[in-house]
Amino acid sequence: MRIRLVQVDAFTDKTFGGNPAAVCPLERWLPDALLQSIATENNLSETAYFVPKGDEYELRWFTPVAEIDLAGHPTLATAWVMLNTLGIKRDKLVFHTKIGDTLVVTREGDRLAMDFPARPPAPRTIGDVAAALGAKPTEILAARDGFAVFPREEEVRALRPDMGKVAALDCVGLIATAPGKDCDFVSRFFAPKHNIPEDPVTGSAHTTLIPYWARRLGKNEMFARQVSARGGEIWCRDRGARVTIAGKCAPYLDGWIEV
Repeated sequence: MRIRLVQVDAFTDKTFGGNPAAVCPLERWLPDALLQSIATENNLSETAYFVPKGDEYELRWFTPVAEIDLAGHPTLATAWVMLNTLGIKRDKLVFHTKIGDTLVVTREGDRLAMDFPARPPAPRTIGDVAAALGAKPTEILAARDGFAVFPREEEVRALRPDMGKVAALDCVGLIATAPGKDCDFVSRFFAPKHNIPEDPVTGSAHTTLIPYWARRLGKNEMFARQVSARGGEIWCRDRGARVTIAGKCAPYLDGWIEV
């Protein structure tokens, strides 16, 4: 069987920046074990698969070790591939996820904007975050992911986490964030439980970052940077129960795999 695979760098306009994602268009769903094996072989933070459903689409994401319930950068990459590589002539794409979310991606000038559910953080004990990060946050919260707030961007950039201790925390992944120097806020994201020590740019983390910083900064429109080694740029909008996460993509690879 031959399956098309397009690899795109998301949340950047430069190849080798942002977060790489593999996108595989399918006519029908293949066995989960095969989808997981392809994602493991790709060894990217996520591989996305989509299947047509009338005029809309079903969308799933796999890390190298497991399927996940929400992922931002491979959704952005999928929409970019559909509109730019596969030639689908639409200004809006509607995706349905395995857990029942409906995600909408629309064109906004030279960016694509994703409509996602908000996941605001709340106080919660998740373990020794300071030991895991090697630095003491001023605030610890959590939604799906742990959420550690620092006073300065430099402290987030300087973090050298103990990945074993991060994996032991009672959360899926761990967000570290601070006010930005040339943007509204910065972040980094660590997910060793999914074999991703540090994710370069994480759309799903911004479902938690956006409501937090919107309340703290008193503004609904924000520009953010994820300050990993590759780096990424995210345009953000808080809309209450939903958030808008927008960015650009850069193409890298277009080919076929044999399975």
